[in-house]
Amino acid sequence: MTDPAGPNSAAPAEVRHLPLASGREAILWHWSAATADPIGTILFSHGAQSAPWHYDRLIQPWREAGYAVWAPLHVDSTDHPLTADYPGLATWRARLEDMHAAAALIDAPYVAAGHSYGALTALVMGGALGDVPEDFPAPLRDPRARCVLAFSPPPPIPGLISPEGYAGIAVPALIQTGDRDLMPGWPDTGEGWRVHLPAYENALPGGDRYLLVLAGVDHTFGNAICEPTRAEAPQLAALADAVAIAGRFLGAFYPEARADGRLALDARLAVPGPVRLERK
Repeated sequence: MTDPAGPNSAAPAEVRHLPLASGREAILWHWSAATADPIGTILFSHGAQSAPWHYDRLIQPWREAGYAVWAPLHVDSTDHPLTADYPGLATWRARLEDMHAAAALIDAPYVAAGHSYGALTALVMGGALGDVPEDFPAPLRDPRARCVLAFSPPPPIPGLISPEGYAGIAVPALIQTGDRDLMPGWPDTGEGWRVHLPAYENALPGGDRYLLVLAGVDHTFGNAICEPTRAEAPQLAALADAVAIAGRFLGAFYPEARADGRLALDARLAVPGPVRLERK
């Protein structure tokens, strides 16, 4: 694997290799909470072709807030030693295997979180009705996933999830995008960022689903997460806004629903400006 050490990278507490029934190993990165009184655990799924260490600007604030973080290195990562063996949709089954293997190590309810392809992975752990790989040995949903943080989830894609599949989201969810958040390879029709909205729009109302839209924000917050080699300047102020709203969301719904946390989160619903928060 590529050495992740760098000016914005912190080594994990451990890297664990778990044998899977499929014959390969799940490679799991783990960071412990950086506080004396931990709150709980976040299970994070990275974007396609990326890796856990490209998300330090999300993971380290979570650690500092009191969360331990588990993050698989998925086979679609360009840093995974077996990436050439898993073309196309073969990565979907492998991602689900990774997430369920990591979840089995967590002995309490947890937060499912992810970015892009990883956001879909996290939403499925929280009840979204993704396509079930043939002979997959377990339900896709894990009932211990208490809520979901989904940064820039993909639109419905055949073989992954149907438009109706997002109606299955069964837990509180915060779905984030930006008004420059274009899907790689998808044409920009002027409002191409709206392809990320079905995860929110197709979710059933009344279940504490939130939509966060950030003005001027693209798919990777510049190059702040996922793709640090991009030439764009990192959109760090917007990323800080996203981390802050996600923190309020967790304060409202994890590890249990809290009325005071809900009030603090919902106070942002009526605030005008570049951070737009909605609820259904």
